[in-house]
Amino acid sequence: MTNKTPGTPEWLAQVVEEIVEPERPIVDPHHHLWERPGGRSYLLKDLWADTGSGHRIVKTVFIECHASYRTEGPEHLRPIGETEFVAGIAAESAKGGKGRAEISAIVAHADLTLGHQLEEVLQAHEEAGQGLFKGIRHAGASDKNKEVFFIPGRAPEHLYQREDFRQGLKVLARRGLTYDTWHYHHQNPAFAELARAVPETRMILDHFGTPLGVGPYRDKREEIFAQWKKDIAEIAKCENVFAKLGGLAMPDNGFGWHTREIPPSSAEFIEAQKRYYMHTIECFGPKRCMFESNFPVDKFSLSYPVVWNAFKKLVADFSEDEKEALFRGTATQVYRLG
Repeated sequence: MTNKTPGTPEWLAQVVEEIVEPERPIVDPHHHLWERPGGRSYLLKDLWADTGSGHRIVKTVFIECHASYRTEGPEHLRPIGETEFVAGIAAESAKGGKGRAEISAIVAHADLTLGHQLEEVLQAHEEAGQGLFKGIRHAGASDKNKEVFFIPGRAPEHLYQREDFRQGLKVLARRGLTYDTWHYHHQNPAFAELARAVPETRMILDHFGTPLGVGPYRDKREEIFAQWKKDIAEIAKCENVFAKLGGLAMPDNGFGWHTREIPPSSAEFIEAQKRYYMHTIECFGPKRCMFESNFPVDKFSLSYPVVWNAFKKLVADFSEDEKEALFRGTATQVYRLG
């Protein structure tokens, strides 16, 4: 075995590819930032190292990841710390100059079941976000097999069915805010029902609804895929839902790339995952889809240049208008990036 640890620069550097369409402007609508001890932080210099590695990433969208919460004060206002943390980094990114990606939007966290307190939280995010606060992610991911997951969901079971949660979604709509969601494949029908119940709220389905491939789901890929196809088609009937195309290289998806001596190439990525991308684009249409990196989570499996090369190769035969939507236009519209 190699002494290169998966996810590290040394491991990722083993696969180097020529950049496809290096001049194409891209908005990366899904990445995280966090400060952690032991060299496991992902901050602006790390983001810029990835976004500056060959593809022309012009803007990005930060998605909540429970980073830098306030440690004091009312519990419901503690997520404001994350918005304060990212807004400071975003201001620094805006000074980066030519060739540096700018963090142009923040999707924060709030407990949508808060009732009357929710307005207070949203207003606090608005003030802390310095014009960048665009929406909320209150993830619905829930599964009884938490012990087998690399990133277990924290949501209570049946969150999407709760009336207080749905009322919270309506508050987002009234304020012109988006709702990002993350859940597992077996929750896709519940999400479709949610989208039908609150059609006024613009919703973004993250990571294809996360088809799982570990633990009890390890040997059921084809069975899960067959049902997943039906569920995605049903969700796509809800015109208030947009789809993020990415996040399928998490360890919990079960492709096992993070366990290999050498990470996958873009060709291997396409061979393993093309059908998920093409089915979703077929159902939603390019104008309701956007490619996402989900970095640094997907960095456990492959590098930033490789993942965007794969995306470009996947849609090489698409029209220029379709490519523009997938790589920049949809994200710009959905998150109101200007």
